[in-house]
Parts: sequence; structure tokens; C-alpha cells
Amino acid sequence: MTRLKLFLKNTILGGLLVILPVAIFLFILTWIFGFIRKLISPLTIIVMEKSPAQGLIADALVIAFLIFACFSIGVLVRTKAGKWIHTILESKIFLKAPGYMLIKETIFQFIGKSRPPFSSVALVQLFDNEVLSTAFITDEHEEEFYTVFIPTGPNPTSGLIYHMPRRLVHPVKVSIEEAMRSIISCGAGSSTIIAKRMEKEL
Repeated sequence: MTRLKLFLKNTILGGLLVILPVAIFLFILTWIFGFIRKLISPLTIIVMEKSPAQGLIADALVIAFLIFACFSIGVLVRTKAGKWIHTILESKIFLKAPGYMLIKETIFQFIGKSRPPFSSVALVQLFDNEVLSTAFITDEHEEEFYTVFIPTGPNPTSGLIYHMPRRLVHPVKVSIEEAMRSIISCGAGSSTIIAKRMEKEL
């Protein structure tokens, strides 16, 4: 009886682990599609009034038009004249709008067009003793100082910024992704980071 219960439990959990990610993925797709439809509804209404296209066909036509518009603008800003026009419009109008730069930087980070905020991983002697903290170097200064960001686990997006003397900052040859995994798992897997530091001392 115990084996049967265990079999049923493991089988149901196994099926759930297959179905749940698919269901969540489909839910997200549905939500995104609904959001896009709501966003383009004013254009869709115009298309439906001016042509026989209805419903999904009208939505598809509007989405195709938006993709073509993005492509056309992308081609334009690759030219010298287009870059000049974009620079003028951005400096004279858009940059004066509150929140524009924040939105722009967020989008650039999301699509991978912006330089990563962290240049490298380091172990820092935050209290000038033998205690080490995992940190990311965010800036380097001529006055023998580093600016570092020390994240909190398991949420690496929150933390504190410190400006520290170089003698207390020890860069290690570890990828940003590996350090992030260690922080998210509250220090598990940080042996590689410590090992790299020990190699430098040898």
C-alpha cells in the first residue's frame, strides 16, 4: 500500500512538473497577446472601419504595420541624417520628459543593448579584516578607489554601494553569472570564488 501511495504521489508530481511550466508559459503568452491587443485597439478599430478586415485579421494587419514601422525607423536611424534627427529630437524633447532615460536604460538592459553594470567579480574586506564579502566592481577611480556593489542573498538586485580603497578589493576571475548563482543560493557554490582568491595568494 505504501509503495502504491509513493508511486501515485511521484507520478502525479511528475506530471505536474511537466504540465505546470507549460501552463504558466501559455498563460504568459495569452496575457502578452491580450495586452498587445488592448494596446493596439485604437488602430485596430480604424482598420476595421476603413477595410473589410475584422477581428484577428485586423489585429494581424496592425501588428504587421507596427513591425514594418519599427523596421523603417531602424533603417532610418542607421543613416547619418536619421542619427542626426534622432539626436536632436532626443536632446531637445525626449530627455526633458521625466522618466524617459530610466525607461530607455531599462529597455536597453532587457534587450542586451546596454553595457552590463558590473565589470567584474571581487572579494572585498568590508571591515578591513579577514572577513570577505562577494561584490561586483561597478567603477574604478584614479584615486586608488573602487566603487563596488555588495548584493544581498537571495535577491541580488538589492544591496549596498561602497567606495573602497583598492587594497581592500580583490578581483577574482569568476564570471558574473557564476557569482549571481552563488548569491541567489545564499552562498552555496561559492567555493569556486574562494578558490580563485586562494590561487592569487599562492
